[in-house]
Amino acid sequence: MKDGANLKKLGEFGLIERFARQISTGKGVVLGIGDDAAAFQPSPGRINLITTDMLIEGIHFDLSLCDPLSLGRKALSVNLSDIAAMGGEPRHFLLSLAIPPAMTLDFLDNCFTGMLQRAEQFGVTLIGGDTCASPATLVLSLTVLGEQFPDRIVPRSGARPGDRIFVTGTIGDSALGLRLLQQGERQGSAIVRHLDPLPRVLEGRALAEANIPSAMIDLSDGLLADLGHILDLSAAGARIHSEALPLSADFRGHFPAITEQTLSLALAGGEDYELLFTVPPEKISHVLPLMEKLGTPVSAIGTITEERKLAVIGPDGTEISLDRKGFDHFS
Repeated sequence: MKDGANLKKLGEFGLIERFARQISTGKGVVLGIGDDAAAFQPSPGRINLITTDMLIEGIHFDLSLCDPLSLGRKALSVNLSDIAAMGGEPRHFLLSLAIPPAMTLDFLDNCFTGMLQRAEQFGVTLIGGDTCASPATLVLSLTVLGEQFPDRIVPRSGARPGDRIFVTGTIGDSALGLRLLQQGERQGSAIVRHLDPLPRVLEGRALAEANIPSAMIDLSDGLLADLGHILDLSAAGARIHSEALPLSADFRGHFPAITEQTLSLALAGGEDYELLFTVPPEKISHVLPLMEKLGTPVSAIGTITEERKLAVIGPDGTEISLDRKGFDHFS
């Protein structure tokens, strides 16, 4: 019997029960899967954080370019990254699926296994969700709930002139990975960065609990677009130095000459899921030792300015004009 027939025979509630059998009760969960709503207890003194992301086949992922395990891990990672950007601790998640007729039970099993792998990695528990039929494409909608002490939550709005701008890891690898996948390649570090990004949950919490960042965001739509969100809410500008941008050996291997085109790929490609954060001058010396303890590379790439303008400065000191600003679903 084909997997598709198995899924039809299993039915909606059978599928939910199949997933539910794999879930253990997490910390703070009062009622999990099985009731009309889940119930959980926040840790004393903390407040809740909540974020949601939807991944739609043909928009966010191409089933011909990804495997179900990686898709499951990535679906949860992009939500965990939002909690990380607030300096929070992720605790629980909700999963809603819209499933097309051609989807196999084997694919769904592996996709769910990928989610549980990432959930176990960061101590997150599935506590509910929904399933329904989709006429043509697979849709994964996840909501992650986290928590943090109120005075440790890091908003986007706290950047001030004179703050230094930092970014973890490297940028541009996911955009390069997508380009390579579309060209027929299936292996390499950039491809892994695109298909299976690792959220900077530990780094976000460590920075928040050390009270270092004045503002923070995760890089989902591209550095220029995401830094732009910080600048808009902080009523400030920024100068980014192109020579300081952290580009991986793989990225530089594919683009030995860093041109405006390759800079656009690195700055606007998106889906790197690194953390970009701003730091007041008196706290700059604390950043590197903290990141070294976690084994996480970090780079200072620019400065927040009073002039409300985002400028990318080249090696010769002149401003570089870049056409691409980042991903926008409706542009």
